[in-house]
Amino acid sequence: MKQRFLLSLTFILFISFACAQQRQALSTGYPITPVAFTSVKVTDGFWGQRLQASREVTVPLAFSKCEATGRYKNFENAAAHLKDTTQVFPIAEGTFSFDDTDPYKTIEGASYLLQTYPDKHLRHYIDSVIDIIGAAQEPDGYLYTARIQNPRNPHPWAGTRRWEKEEDLSHELYNLGHMVESAIAHYQATGSRKFLDIAIRYADCVCREVGPAPGQACVVPGHQIAEMALAKLYLVTGDKRYLDEAKFLLDYRGKTTIVHDYSQAHRPVIEQDEAVGHAVRAAYMYAGMADVAALTGDSAYIRAIDAIWENIVSKKLYITGGIGATSAGEAFGRNYQLPNMTSYCETCAAIGNVYVNHRLFLLHGESKYYDVLERTLYNGLISGVSLDGGSFFYPNPLASNGQHRRQPWFGCACCPSNICRFIPSIPGYVYAVRDANVYVNLFLANQADLKIAGRRVRLSQQTAYPWQGDITITIDENRAGAFALKVRIPGWARNQVVPSDLYRFSDDSQPNYQVEVRAKDGSICKDASTALTADGYLTIDRRWKRGDQVVLHLDMQPRTIRANEHVRDDYGRICVQRGPLIYCAERPLKQTADTDPLANDFDLTRVLLNQRPTFTLEQGTIANTPITALTTDAQLLDFDSQGRLTTTDIRLTLIPYYAWCHRGSSAMQVWLPQSLSAMQ
Repeated sequence: MKQRFLLSLTFILFISFACAQQRQALSTGYPITPVAFTSVKVTDGFWGQRLQASREVTVPLAFSKCEATGRYKNFENAAAHLKDTTQVFPIAEGTFSFDDTDPYKTIEGASYLLQTYPDKHLRHYIDSVIDIIGAAQEPDGYLYTARIQNPRNPHPWAGTRRWEKEEDLSHELYNLGHMVESAIAHYQATGSRKFLDIAIRYADCVCREVGPAPGQACVVPGHQIAEMALAKLYLVTGDKRYLDEAKFLLDYRGKTTIVHDYSQAHRPVIEQDEAVGHAVRAAYMYAGMADVAALTGDSAYIRAIDAIWENIVSKKLYITGGIGATSAGEAFGRNYQLPNMTSYCETCAAIGNVYVNHRLFLLHGESKYYDVLERTLYNGLISGVSLDGGSFFYPNPLASNGQHRRQPWFGCACCPSNICRFIPSIPGYVYAVRDANVYVNLFLANQADLKIAGRRVRLSQQTAYPWQGDITITIDENRAGAFALKVRIPGWARNQVVPSDLYRFSDDSQPNYQVEVRAKDGSICKDASTALTADGYLTIDRRWKRGDQVVLHLDMQPRTIRANEHVRDDYGRICVQRGPLIYCAERPLKQTADTDPLANDFDLTRVLLNQRPTFTLEQGTIANTPITALTTDAQLLDFDSQGRLTTTDIRLTLIPYYAWCHRGSSAMQVWLPQSLSAMQ
């Protein structure tokens, strides 16, 4: 009896230990853990305004467009066919095989909002949409309305049978990826498994039918994202089949039917060392590689991602943080091919670039990844959605003659719906934790709750960043004792534009930063060491007391930047940056400086900047939102009646790049001539 009891107790302890080990493994795939966005309450004007616009305008608009453009109708038609197979529905003209993802992505963003701003009406609406989606699922879990509505005559991109055109145009696995990401967000927001179980059934169908075994479809995604999603589903469920499937989808690239660089299937992923092909697909794949590498310890994956990242930041990254040089294939160009007027820089690609750099930070813990992430976030990403949240850019060019316009929606709506799911997640990028280290990666006014070794720490930030460089971090509560606060010092504050020689500051300024650690009474804590460590962080390791503050000042004067001489499109030109923001010159085509003090009323193509420009800060508003503009002296070139070159002194106004094209169609330039050779 006693022996059986001891054996039973030993077994129970073993199982408990194994379960604890599994929970630990599932929760610590990356060495560094981000602090969840639900633990960070944003209180500042800059990002607070963006979150409010997302909640009040962007997400409701996206849901209404899903209704008006037949996204829900596709699911309803599929459900009607499943109930009565004699009912078949013609695929509506102008639809895409990936239209299912627009409701998925919008639900994801709305779910993030639910966690931060509980709303019974929104939750009820989401549930009603999930009911529509779930009714369209086949008994074995397959859910792809482009086929289910009319199996005998499906969408022309779908193929005659499941997975037949997956590597080409069907997007079946792409749809799965966005469904899983959305369902997990909804589950985490509400605790309801309603959508999660639908996604699990589809994922199970994929695991059964797609793979290398006999009888399976040995295909990889034509458009990646399923890899990221399946890795995340493994973390939520603990079911290793999903991680194995994600790794299969990566390992077999370059080994199946379609082999080309457009979808990064030109060679196995561990042999890739250059960013090529469709920029969104590439970024999603690199993010998926990081996820799988973190969960499996595959060092070959990490070496490949590191090499690709080096290629991007040293040869293929726009000064705005955008990626994807050409509209042909929405793709990366050749090394140093970074045109301005024809730059593509899709909004979705900017979001993908954030995903990649965030994951590489979680792997390596170096601030350089956040330097790229911040550049992308404040420039090439939020430029993709208007300040009021109601109109969008698909590409984000760096120059325009007025041919670009923000649109209320697109037939291919991937960018607006992607913005829906991304903006509400921004608070989750501010902090991270590793052991007894707390990383402060982004600067925005907020209150945050986090845990160190299971013990609560509460922090808050006070700042007007990105308009000002003063940041105060306050320890509001500390039950963890001693820990290291690691505050990122941005590369631009250390005289480095990007972590490569692709761009350099071209002025004589010597930026600096100052930091003090103060006690609650305002006295300076002389025992606090504030060393800038090799990882790019100001590391302050001490036993923190309630009310202690880190007071950081970053010099934020306007700086001029030149591109590497191999970037021919920027030769003889400079751009202007202040803090994390890139500035541009804009001329609204239907406005004048008399009616708009921030507008330039002259031809921007004839502007030549001074050799040593100085800048004055001007406060103004665009779309009823405060901004800080810059003004500088320049010359306007022309020819007189005898054909001789003439110059006219002018005052040039620059605005933040993300805010351009809010005043109607406009001419715009980021890179401005400083040499006559650039004006040829």
